[in-house]
Amino acid sequence: MDGTLLPMTQDAFIEAYFKELTEKFVSIGLEAKKSVQAVWAGTKAMMKNDGSICNSSRFWSEFSSFYGGIEDRLADIEAETDLFYVNEFNRVKRIITPTDLPAKLIANLTGKGYTVVLATNPFFPPQAVASRLSWIGLTLEDFKLHTDYRNARFCKPNPGYYQDILTALKVDPWQCLMVGNTVAEDMCAAELGCDTYLVTDYLENPEGDDYSMYEQGTLADFAARAEQLPQL
Repeated sequence: MDGTLLPMTQDAFIEAYFKELTEKFVSIGLEAKKSVQAVWAGTKAMMKNDGSICNSSRFWSEFSSFYGGIEDRLADIEAETDLFYVNEFNRVKRIITPTDLPAKLIANLTGKGYTVVLATNPFFPPQAVASRLSWIGLTLEDFKLHTDYRNARFCKPNPGYYQDILTALKVDPWQCLMVGNTVAEDMCAAELGCDTYLVTDYLENPEGDDYSMYEQGTLADFAARAEQLPQL
């Protein structure tokens, strides 16, 4: 979603996001610097998740362990964080320039009978995913399936993340096209046998990998390609 359907750069998002999240944590009695460090620790734990528990359990376990002394408050902190993603988090919308292209693209694909999945890296609760979609005129219901930190047990680029989606949909990799803007995390779906399309508007390639072999273009280019797809 980020940098693909949602027009934004990661740096701008992270800066705005942590400003709002830190204020929320402080308002419920957590230390600003320590809580941010705990979020990063929890995120790294999700990235290394072995699939034995869901990402949210991995995150909050690491968050609590890193921060220390909040075990008896953890459920309340998680509940307050869910509310944050419904409310204050929406201020982060200021970093994007809304466009109707994503909503038109999804409507075109679903209207033609294609199954569309929101394969966003599952670092956030469903409330956060829903809020970000609302910034571009979409909802969770516009997708057959979405990933969030409560329903996923791996993160990109772990192949288990994509395999879980394939299993849930009961489809083979060759039947699928992964569209994304991050070379390492999105294009790795090709290793399972999926077709891929690299969106270049907000291309992310911090590892400097060669991506010349992937079909690529702007989101507008992909939308034009999707217009040519046959009706199912």
